[in-house]
Amino acid sequence: MNEPIIQPYSGNIVADTDGLLCMPEARARMSAITDPDHRRAVEALAALRWAGKELHMATERLAEKHDLSEGRLQVLMILKHHPNGVALGELARMGNTSARNMTWLIDHLEQDGLVVRVQDPSDRRSVHARLSEGGLASIEKVWESVIQTQSHLTNEISPSELDQFRHLCLRMVESIRKQGGAL
Repeated sequence: MNEPIIQPYSGNIVADTDGLLCMPEARARMSAITDPDHRRAVEALAALRWAGKELHMATERLAEKHDLSEGRLQVLMILKHHPNGVALGELARMGNTSARNMTWLIDHLEQDGLVVRVQDPSDRRSVHARLSEGGLASIEKVWESVIQTQSHLTNEISPSELDQFRHLCLRMVESIRKQGGAL
């Protein structure tokens, strides 16, 4: 049985014979995959996982500069666009996390004075989170830095490549969802 393909790859990124970037270390690990289409798929997904991890770490470092975690920053960014607040369940869905994790994030943001919980006026059983005045000031301070940093990460990618990249990522999301969300 072949050894499972593991992450992260620490090696170099180089251009292959077609001029496309690849990870020689990953490619070498995948040489046991005999079907070229399977090997191509596994290599592409390995690159996507690596990019996702790098993006997560870059965002985490940016958030830490503002005494936040990536999760807390994401919640503040979502709430910035919902001045009347968002139900916690909906906020969990929007943040692509569990209700339990969202409750934990809101608890800590509330303790830090960045978020307040408010009752839904139309449904007393529903609790919404919204930015406090301090939370609004905090996200306004961080907002431009986040946008500039994310834009900087894509400087070397053309607008049409970014559109295609977004499209391909969302097609991957649809494919994963169609298969029940499991590998």
